[in-house]
Amino acid sequence: MAEEMNHENLKEIQETLLTVGLRIAKRGEGALFIVGDADYKPLVEQAVPPFKISENPKLLESLALMDGAVIIDKKGIMRAYGVMIKSVKTIKNFGTRHSAGVSSSKKGNLVVIVSEEDKKVKILREGKMIMQLDSLQKDVEKSIPKAIQFLESIGAGTLGVIGTSILAPTIGLTFLPGIIVFGSAYYIGKIIHKKFI
Repeated sequence: MAEEMNHENLKEIQETLLTVGLRIAKRGEGALFIVGDADYKPLVEQAVPPFKISENPKLLESLALMDGAVIIDKKGIMRAYGVMIKSVKTIKNFGTRHSAGVSSSKKGNLVVIVSEEDKKVKILREGKMIMQLDSLQKDVEKSIPKAIQFLESIGAGTLGVIGTSILAPTIGLTFLPGIIVFGSAYYIGKIIHKKFI
């Protein structure tokens, strides 16, 4: 039986990953975080024992800067780092990080990709990019709590209308400085109006 992500764990995990992801992106470096199960192969010896990511975000940040992905369980415990995701089909015009992220998110995982090229943090679920944070936007960190509140408001039924393929340049809706949500503008607008206005 797969472990479930409870509300408080999810909120804490998302907040930690977005905060750490923005710090990495601001420096022009990249990272890949996978929350859930993934088939992987370690690229480095796993010398750092598992730890709760919200209690040591600096260590998480250091581990994320290594080549490969960081695997976090649904309780917020770092399980592996510097790992290669197995069986990943590469996506044309994207590197292995984005390909691994898209593939992993299709398996019910929450995936956070930090792009060194455009200095953005991308959140993926069910194979779709649902939100993007621009690390170059002034004070974007102050928007993290509202971004998490929005992510929490996206239920399983809403996932069908929220998000876009990472391949398809799509117009998203900006509802906070430096944060874009992708998907049907009508449904996103309804969610934002109901939750935030």
